[in-house]
Amino acid sequence: MKSILLIGLGRFGKHIALHLNHLGHQVMAVDTSEERVEAVLPLVTNAQIGDSTSADFLESLGVRNYDVCIVAIGNNFQSSLETTSLLSELGMRFVVSGAATDVQKKFLLRNGANEVVYPEKQLAKWTAIRYSADHILDYIELDENHAMFEIPIPKDWADHSIGELDIRKKFNINIMGIKKSGKLELSISSDTVLKAGDTMLALGSNRNLQKCFHT
Repeated sequence: MKSILLIGLGRFGKHIALHLNHLGHQVMAVDTSEERVEAVLPLVTNAQIGDSTSADFLESLGVRNYDVCIVAIGNNFQSSLETTSLLSELGMRFVVSGAATDVQKKFLLRNGANEVVYPEKQLAKWTAIRYSADHILDYIELDENHAMFEIPIPKDWADHSIGELDIRKKFNINIMGIKKSGKLELSISSDTVLKAGDTMLALGSNRNLQKCFHT
């Protein structure tokens, strides 16, 4: 369990609070809006109304005591940048900030962010890949060149083992898991037999995955 400072409670921040709550982490949530703060109270450990561009306010939160700070201020980049910079100056251990563009990412990294995420860009890419191919059930980007697809077992692979199909050698991808009736099975070996109706988690480069599954 981690102690997390979450700054910004718009749509992105609220969803983060919800998922952190499900994961059982301790969360201090901050926003300038009383309405937003009250809305997340059932989801977080503590919440405060305040201006994160104020060094005195951030200092009062004891930022050095948190494992991670997530800056989810999506509608005001200037505030996001100032907050990120102040957190770094005050000794925050790890700062994750949201960006909308590559230029914003560069500024955030130069001013104290340890990691930068693109909420809208990443969701847009996931949506485009997920819904432009009928057979892709889920998609996880690992980096710019690699991903994991959840995909139904191809008809011509059904009732054959992974070793028999020689998937890794022929296609240069790896089968990381099998889903049967919604339950994920990770104990995969060359003897694992693929069955029609199941889905599999295929890991590899975007190029090899697209070539293999015609995505």
